[in-house]
Amino acid sequence: MSDRKTGRNADGTFGLGNSGKPKGTRHKATLAAMALLDGEAESLSRKAVELALEGDTTALRLCLERIAPPRKDAPVTFDLPPMQSAADAAKAAGAVLNAVADGDLTPTEGAHIMALVETYRRTLETSSLEARVLALEADSHV
Repeated sequence: MSDRKTGRNADGTFGLGNSGKPKGTRHKATLAAMALLDGEAESLSRKAVELALEGDTTALRLCLERIAPPRKDAPVTFDLPPMQSAADAAKAAGAVLNAVADGDLTPTEGAHIMALVETYRRTLETSSLEARVLALEADSHV
């Protein structure tokens, strides 16, 4: 059992999930590196650009990644039928599978879109069930 105030166990060690440092505390090595670099960002950036312009591929990659970071995802365009019911969601899932099979979407893109279709289908299903329950409750109070 740990003491709530100190977060320590009876033997003096810190309890599970408590490293003993306040939230947001930085590691000593991080603080030392920040102190060394303090005020040098502009000159270091200039040097990286100079090295990149001289042909240093590592410096070039570093500079380019800062200018235009790699995209995590990109918009996709393909025909997806409108969805108003679970049956429509099944048609949309079929359209996604066809797009993957035809090479219009990557399997990863298809999986992400299928997850969206499934979430929307569950939302439609929940809305439909809610409407039916409300209608039954209204009928039972008459």
